[in-house]
Amino acid sequence: MAKVLADRCAIITGASQGLGFEIARKYLEAGANLVICARNESLLEKSFQTLRNYAEHGRSLIALPADISDSRDAAMLVDTALKEFGHLEILVNNAAVAGPCGAIESVDWGEWVRAIEINLLGPVLLSRAVLPHFKQAGYGKIIQLSGGGATNPLPNLSAYAASKAAVIRFIETLAEETRRYHIGVNAIAPGALDTRMLDEFIAAGPEKLGPAFHEQTLRQKKSGGVPLHKGADLAVFLGSALSDGITGKLISAVWDNWNALPSHLDDLNRSDVYTLRRIVPKDRGMTWGDGD
Repeated sequence: MAKVLADRCAIITGASQGLGFEIARKYLEAGANLVICARNESLLEKSFQTLRNYAEHGRSLIALPADISDSRDAAMLVDTALKEFGHLEILVNNAAVAGPCGAIESVDWGEWVRAIEINLLGPVLLSRAVLPHFKQAGYGKIIQLSGGGATNPLPNLSAYAASKAAVIRFIETLAEETRRYHIGVNAIAPGALDTRMLDEFIAAGPEKLGPAFHEQTLRQKKSGGVPLHKGADLAVFLGSALSDGITGKLISAVWDNWNALPSHLDDLNRSDVYTLRRIVPKDRGMTWGDGD
């Protein structure tokens, strides 16, 4: 996928570290112009200085401190990209927080709401900001980073789990709203990563996180987790013309053969594969529950 993003312009949120940083690095290597953002200005500046080494001559990299849950900051990111590049093709919604750990009745309510604001409302605000431009151009890519909470319950991490499930349903819905404009709206399940968020889970301890999940995070830390490049490579694919026609899907960077998806467009467009759906008894080989 050498230069599959040549001359494309992208906004990547939460790009100061972890997966967001790796996606930004891969995007620069693939030829994109970038606006990256994060809330922590010092971390963002450090990452900017490193990422500059991957921006080839003629490519632009802009770093802006921003809170994606603030509609003014969301608009500022989009306005800056359009002013500097003259066009914008890709939005990568990566920024997210773990939220409070513990039983729902005991966690700090302000922290719970804040996690929803960043993990759900932030991607919605940025999507709202880019869509008028994507629709006018008749083209665009919105890429949402998912998490384990989208497909599995996460006891004691209710804000994180609820926000990740909700943002996937938002992505599925937005894909249907924008299909006629040739806008691809998809989500990535990057796998169990060794990032800042994992360290936060470990630091919460078994009392807040629960013994079983805390033990799982320790094993994940010891193993090193899924390599960051897997999710970043999928983000490059979904931002490129290679993925044109694919929309409304939650794709695993680890388990799905996503390179082959362009050859299965008909199946993807007429089925609910790679989506969140309700499971009924017959889906599990049971004969009860169908109106009897």
